[in-house]
Amino acid sequence: MTTTLDQFATTKLASLDAASLRRRISPITRGPDAIALRDGQRLISFSCNDYLNLSQHPDVIAASVAATQRYGVGAGASRLVTGDHPLYRTLELRLAALKSTADAVVFGSGYLANIGIIPALVGAGDAVFIDELAHACIWAGAKLSGAAVLPFRHNDVAHLTHLIAAHNWRHAIIATDGVFSMDGDLAPIPALAALASTHGAWLMTDDAHGIGVFNAGRGTAHGSEIPLQMGTLSKAVGGYGGYLCASAAVCDLIRNRARSFIYTTGLPPGVVAAAIASLDLIAADPALCARPLRHARHFTAALGLPAAQSPIVPLILGAAETALAAQASLAAAGFLVTAIRPPTVPDGTARLRFAFTAGHHEADIERLANHVRTSILIAA
Repeated sequence: MTTTLDQFATTKLASLDAASLRRRISPITRGPDAIALRDGQRLISFSCNDYLNLSQHPDVIAASVAATQRYGVGAGASRLVTGDHPLYRTLELRLAALKSTADAVVFGSGYLANIGIIPALVGAGDAVFIDELAHACIWAGAKLSGAAVLPFRHNDVAHLTHLIAAHNWRHAIIATDGVFSMDGDLAPIPALAALASTHGAWLMTDDAHGIGVFNAGRGTAHGSEIPLQMGTLSKAVGGYGGYLCASAAVCDLIRNRARSFIYTTGLPPGVVAAAIASLDLIAADPALCARPLRHARHFTAALGLPAAQSPIVPLILGAAETALAAQASLAAAGFLVTAIRPPTVPDGTARLRFAFTAGHHEADIERLANHVRTSILIAA
């Protein structure tokens, strides 16, 4: 029986199909380094955020298996009930040490972190100033808070300065990505930190794509005074989860007020143990951390593009159909590069998003660049 809900969903899907914006999940089996298998085809992946390939590292896998065997598959409850197994505190102390803060709080994911942290700190009468290209979960957390939400032009410190001076607020958060996930550029963190300090605002950086990659793995926030350092464990750390690194008082407040922390089951012990093992590998090997950016710059140099600022390199093609055709061309050549389309990016800016990892090989990067030059840029 077809219901009105089914009719609604079918109509919406048809409109997405017509605009080349419908998403379909395609199972992928990941292997060592940057190898992926999809529909039986072996591909070299340039779309994965596992920047250090630690999700496949034998020491990380072994740590996860050992913790699962000792503590079980799941946490069993919220951390404030009985889900706070002993590994959690070890992970939080590792994160705090890496980020040079007094304490840390681990969440179930980066999205859960941002929708919990911001409403726990600001509300009606307060303001959240957000870079217009910040991640969707920052926007979601700001809107949930009830504070005034004020976007500033991308990386435009002068515009932000004007906005802060033009509004009255009790408390204010300045929120930005450290590395912008769709454009690969970096936030002007020292300038933002200085501005926040001048005006008594609290700077919050989302370092999801920075931890493990910049400043010997410490991330983009290293070297600046930032009271709220948020990030994820699902990219360079290779596992799953999110975190906030901050002062002991702020972290304790978050544990008591962040709804996405209080009302969520704790991460499985194996996931927490894997993150601990990954952080130990990151701390021990700065050369590993430097490799993804080096590979990205090899790619941009080969194509005559501006030097990559991060392991993320976008190639903006415009129409969604053009980006999908480029994705198919790359797949036929043995590369997995996902087309990014609206609403993830603005209309007219559909793109290929290349992500480079430590496990890529220079010969494959050169072959990728050659295919882009001869088969995609010419067609565009």
